[in-house]
Amino acid sequence: MTHSKAGIAAVVAGGLLAGLVAPPAGASERLSSFGRSQQIVIRVDKSDQEMTVYQGARRLYSWPVSTGMAGYDTPVGTYQPQWFSPNHRSSQYGGAPMPWAVFFFEGYAIHATDAVGMLGRPASHGCVRLDMQNAAEIYALLDRVGKDNAYIVVQD
Repeated sequence: MTHSKAGIAAVVAGGLLAGLVAPPAGASERLSSFGRSQQIVIRVDKSDQEMTVYQGARRLYSWPVSTGMAGYDTPVGTYQPQWFSPNHRSSQYGGAPMPWAVFFFEGYAIHATDAVGMLGRPASHGCVRLDMQNAAEIYALLDRVGKDNAYIVVQD
């Protein structure tokens, strides 16, 4: 599923992912009780290698990332965080550290990297890499608002 930058702007301005994806069962009730102005949307732009974080219609952060290198594509689509692991180690890549991991689809996660010199260009095995401080900030933000009140939108 791919989305244009204009489509993502509509998501943010509208506060809900209307038109891009149907909310999961029960999400409307959770969002209305939580408040759409508190909803988090994390946009990962693979062409720009940039993450932009919104709370409601307000832009909170914009950071460089590394997404999947050739042969290890980061999946495009709209997701919700599935689970969190502050000190995760990869079972697929020899125990590689994945601090502040927020898993959003199968084994794909947003997480910290020590290869900060590679941020801004594709360099991962499909995950979305951030520097340590930014990954910790995302982790804390999503932990605070809850995974049901956040969306991760990965676009080409």
